[in-house]
Amino acid sequence: MSNTNPQNAQEQWTEMVEQMNDAVAESVQQNMKAQAAFVESWADAVDDSIPEEDVLAEGFEGYNRAYEVWMDAAERMFERTTDAAQGEDVDPSEFRDIWLQSANEAFKEVMGTSAFAAANGQLVERMMDMRQQADDVSQETIAQLGFPTRDDMDEVAERLVEMERRQHAVEQKLDRVLDALEEQ
Repeated sequence: MSNTNPQNAQEQWTEMVEQMNDAVAESVQQNMKAQAAFVESWADAVDDSIPEEDVLAEGFEGYNRAYEVWMDAAERMFERTTDAAQGEDVDPSEFRDIWLQSANEAFKEVMGTSAFAAANGQLVERMMDMRQQADDVSQETIAQLGFPTRDDMDEVAERLVEMERRQHAVEQKLDRVLDALEEQ
C-alpha cells in the first residue's frame, strides 16, 4: 500500500496539526511562564517599599497594555497559521517578525512606566550594596592573607602625593635661595 492514500494523508495532516497545536500551546505556556517570572521579579524588586498608588496603578496599566500586545500577537499568529493551513503562501519570517515586534512593544509598555523605573532604581541600589559587601569581604580576605588592601594602597598613594608636594615646595625654596646667593 502506498503512503498517498486518503486515509494516510488525513492521518498525516491530523498528526501535523496536533504537533502544531502542541508547539503553539507550549509556546503560549512558555510565554505565560516568562510573563509570570517577570511580574514576580518586578514584585520582588518593589517588595521592600510599596510604591505610591498612582505609580502602582501606572505599572499595572503598563503590564495590561503589554498583555494586550501579546494577545494581539497570538491572534495574528493564529490568523497567519490558519491562512497557511488554507494553502496561502506564508513566509515563516512573518511569524518571527510578529513575535519580535510584539516583544518590543510589550517591553516598551512595561519599561516606560515610573513603577518600572522605581523598581530598576531599587534593583540597582541593591546591586550596589551587594557589590560593596563583596568588596568589603574581598578586602578583609586580602588583609587576612597579609597582602596590602585597596585602602593600604590608597594611603600609600596619598602619602606619595603629599611627599611630592613637599618636595616641590622645598625645590622652590631652594631655587629662591640659590637665586638670592647668585645675586650677591
